[in-house]
Amino acid sequence: MSAVVASQSNVQTIEEATRDPEAEGVDPEYKLPKRSSLVIVILSNVLMQISFFIIVSSSSAYAEHLGGSATFSGLVIGIPTAFSGLTLIPLMRLDQGKYTRPLHFTCGTMALGSILYALAYRFSFLYLILIGRMVQGLGFTFWMYSKRYCSDPRIVGIRRRTTLAGWLVLGQGIGMSLGPFAGGLLFRIGFKNRVFNGYTSPGWIMACAWIAFWIACVVWFEDVPSAPASAPAVELQPVSVAQVTEVEDKDKEDVSAPSVTPVEPISSSSSSTRSRSHTRLNSRQWGVVACMCWFAMTCFFVLGAWESNLPVFGAATPALHWSPYASGNFIALGGIATFPFLLFNLFFARGLQDRHILALGSGLGLVGLIIATAVLKTRAVNYGSMFVPWFLVALGFNLASTCTLSLLSKQLPDSWNGKTSLAIQYSNYTGRVTGAVWGGSGVKLGMLNYVGLEIAYLGVGALMFTTLWRELKAKTG
Repeated sequence: MSAVVASQSNVQTIEEATRDPEAEGVDPEYKLPKRSSLVIVILSNVLMQISFFIIVSSSSAYAEHLGGSATFSGLVIGIPTAFSGLTLIPLMRLDQGKYTRPLHFTCGTMALGSILYALAYRFSFLYLILIGRMVQGLGFTFWMYSKRYCSDPRIVGIRRRTTLAGWLVLGQGIGMSLGPFAGGLLFRIGFKNRVFNGYTSPGWIMACAWIAFWIACVVWFEDVPSAPASAPAVELQPVSVAQVTEVEDKDKEDVSAPSVTPVEPISSSSSSTRSRSHTRLNSRQWGVVACMCWFAMTCFFVLGAWESNLPVFGAATPALHWSPYASGNFIALGGIATFPFLLFNLFFARGLQDRHILALGSGLGLVGLIIATAVLKTRAVNYGSMFVPWFLVALGFNLASTCTLSLLSKQLPDSWNGKTSLAIQYSNYTGRVTGAVWGGSGVKLGMLNYVGLEIAYLGVGALMFTTLWRELKAKTG
């Protein structure tokens, strides 16, 4: 009798902790977290994007002033993601399945890293800008947490995840626009001072911004509710291809959703075996995971390569002869041009499938890369001929990155959300760091080779995408 009472009490605790949306008259597929907390998470993504991009336009000049090379500046841009990847798993062991600790950790390390980056000029120490970016990399771990938050089944319904992912990508666009523009503008103004000048001002300004944001987090952020780890009320099963086909015939709109099956009481000896069988993925589902990870890596590889290459290529090309200010404006202009389209995506994504968004974004990016190849081959390099491919690359791959995690969160059981968030984030990290280094070396290795590798990456993704087209179908929204 006591066991039954304890079981009922446990279920009641879970329901109270998770604030069952059905009990509140809200469709669980459309549920959203508390607005102030959601705004904090989205703003944290914007600040991280600005912190990442604000040094892009002046990092090569900063490194050169301290005795570094263009390749070293590419390493400075990309190195944070490598250290973020090394930090992520240890941090996940301490986060208790929540977001408060990682958020405070991010605010502290981002502020400290920005200060170290700024102090490199005062101490004339080249490697201090690298160390500062490494410390910032510890804070960039929250990129994974922001993605996980926006697909967390405890607080976000299945038809809200692509929309929230669109907000994160919109933050990407803001960072890509505002960051390089602000960095280039600060470099142009100069501030003739050994502490606060064109090289160091991005670091000091971002340090102040992160400290102010940290205070806002303490005041307004509310974490997800705690729930006991034992005896979940429902257990999700992965859906098979045959089930998807059957659902398509009944209702074309509601497809690829994991079926929800009430769990009957089972003995403790068989519970672990039962749980494993319910979360085991088939070969097609593993193929979808591999496809999304490849596209997550490819999107950020190409974006990171272009962002680090444009200042170097622009400065080395006589037809352009860009200063850090000019290259920052060029990168920012491409980001600003994509902004209306990313904003429209927030509304259109509610009625489009993730696979269609992925196809559209990848196609636009491919067109941009092909145009860039033609421009480089014909040596018709000028401001306009480079802007068109940059705009298409920025728009296409930002758009494609919207749906990598949201699609997986809709296809796989809820218990896989943490694993898929980690897999997608490591793919993003791999693309960012290798892309930044590749872009910094693009002029030295040959620009046609530089663009050719990016097209090859996209070709591999296209092969995976077309092979798994049916399996990539998922609920909209």
